[in-house]
Amino acid sequence: MPAHAAHLDPRLLRAFLAVAEELHFTRAAARLYVAQQALSRDVRRLERELGTELFVRTTRQVTLTADGERLVPYARRALQAQDDLLAAFGQARPLLVDLNSPGLGTPRRVLHRARELAPDCELMARYESGLTGAAGEMVAGRLDASFGRFAGLDPALRAGLDHQPVRYEPMAILLPEDHPLAASEAVPLAALEGGTVYAGAGNPRTPEWTDLAHRLFEGRGIEVAPPAPLAVGDEEFQRIMAKMRTPVLAVIDFPAMPGSVLRPLIDPVPLSPVSLVWRKGLVHPAFDALRRAAAELTVEEGWLVRPAEGWIPAIDVATGSVHN
Repeated sequence: MPAHAAHLDPRLLRAFLAVAEELHFTRAAARLYVAQQALSRDVRRLERELGTELFVRTTRQVTLTADGERLVPYARRALQAQDDLLAAFGQARPLLVDLNSPGLGTPRRVLHRARELAPDCELMARYESGLTGAAGEMVAGRLDASFGRFAGLDPALRAGLDHQPVRYEPMAILLPEDHPLAASEAVPLAALEGGTVYAGAGNPRTPEWTDLAHRLFEGRGIEVAPPAPLAVGDEEFQRIMAKMRTPVLAVIDFPAMPGSVLRPLIDPVPLSPVSLVWRKGLVHPAFDALRRAAAELTVEEGWLVRPAEGWIPAIDVATGSVHN
């Protein structure tokens, strides 16, 4: 190993871990809020300093080499040690905030506002795909905060977490562009009767979303589609959904997908309660900014104004996920 490897820049290790965990340079760059070219440059620099290749890159996938696999636990321990050292001298580590998916607007807007409110703090994005997946990471102390449907979590997970209602997100249906309902400006729930809708069944990171779909469709003659192959990232999700050609339950700000159209659901208007969720006892100078950002946007955008025709599951009311 080159002698100067003993003086590695922690930024290079963070870049390496992001790619190692995502196995995708674009997603890793989005997670770190850096340009993909800068991320690739940092990884190559780390490889040069260590004198070894850490990833095998092809046009279709990124995989860890044997040395890359070997570096992962060392990199995690080194960064944790740095965070502990900074904390011991009153300097905060980054606040790790899960945004679920790069395309979702509510978490992204809250994080952006929090960064404006706390410009001297580092708030780092993560993408765990679903609140259940993020909740386990929060309870274990590997993640600080996330967004999603708090009432859909297992009670054992909820016991170690706290939350703040942020928004009632209107739900929508993603349809193939040649679907009979695609020409409608909005889709009544009754129009889906007798059909099947994909809602993430079988995904261990998003059971809270599948549970919401079951509660919405109960008694309406709509079936939740069986599990599909698990997708890693938006591109793979788009490929799988295009092949299935099944309507997909989504939210109104769901990112556009080629060959599909997004239509709001009505009669009633189903609402997905979104909370800011965090580990109980969390103390961090940027956390107050995150909570304040969520509260400000909630008021400015009217995110917790519930329409008269809005539908929310009773369990979400019972667990305090509904703002009164």
